[in-house]
Amino acid sequence: MDVSTFTANRRTLRTAAGDIAYTEWGSGPAAVFVHGLSVSGAIWRHVIEQLRDTTRCIAIDLPGHGGTPARADATVTTFAQVVVDLCEGLGLDKVDLVGSDTGGAIAQLVAARHPELLRSFTLTNCDTEGNFPPPEFAPMVELARQGGIAPLLVPLGQAPLLAPGSPLGAAFEHPEKVPDDAWREYVTPIAGDAERARYFERIMAAFDPAEMAGVNDRLSRLEVPVQLVWGTGPGGFDVEWAYKLRDLIPGARVIELDGAKIFYMEERPDVLIAALRQLWGR
Repeated sequence: MDVSTFTANRRTLRTAAGDIAYTEWGSGPAAVFVHGLSVSGAIWRHVIEQLRDTTRCIAIDLPGHGGTPARADATVTTFAQVVVDLCEGLGLDKVDLVGSDTGGAIAQLVAARHPELLRSFTLTNCDTEGNFPPPEFAPMVELARQGGIAPLLVPLGQAPLLAPGSPLGAAFEHPEKVPDDAWREYVTPIAGDAERARYFERIMAAFDPAEMAGVNDRLSRLEVPVQLVWGTGPGGFDVEWAYKLRDLIPGARVIELDGAKIFYMEERPDVLIAALRQLWGR
């Protein structure tokens, strides 16, 4: 599915805390997909295209990404509440929750605080307690706190097709093969002007390990099917973290995707699609 087809179905939920953009396809039991930093709900479009025959697939745009406006607060804790607000606003009492990258950390906060909301739980390469942010990403967080990220983003927002060669491209196995319209979809909301770039910078600057404190203890008490579909390529979320979660969460399983990087669902979605079908039993 191309980006324009996917985003043409984008909708807005109005809540007391602010608007939330999301894209919905299919019918059946609901699954909510939470994207990572610097992309949007469109990162899930290939997965959703294949799963919409049996599933009501809902891809949220986090604040300051895709079609969702920025919020006053830029923490992962706030973003977790945005996911909960979307579920409540759409009347979803049970969901198959799927999270990637920073969206995986957000999904863990949702699972830890609202386990009653989950029917199943799937994580791809993502931050975890003890690895938030990963050491490799810490210099970028410090640069954000010094105000050094926004000035780098604004020129990229003016020329989004340069993204494959930028640090954003490092999260893809073959950034040069990501479609041009996908780069525009990902880059423009976070870097299209100085205000957007500053908000993205604030998100990075707000990364605080304390926000994930205690999450592992709550995850260890989950009573839903859990799987960790992890790319083994370089990039800050080594597969060892998937196995730590597996050992922590009763019944969890790990599926490795050799050489894949953080945003492999853009490039190599088939393994994740098969894993979700198996986990969901539909």
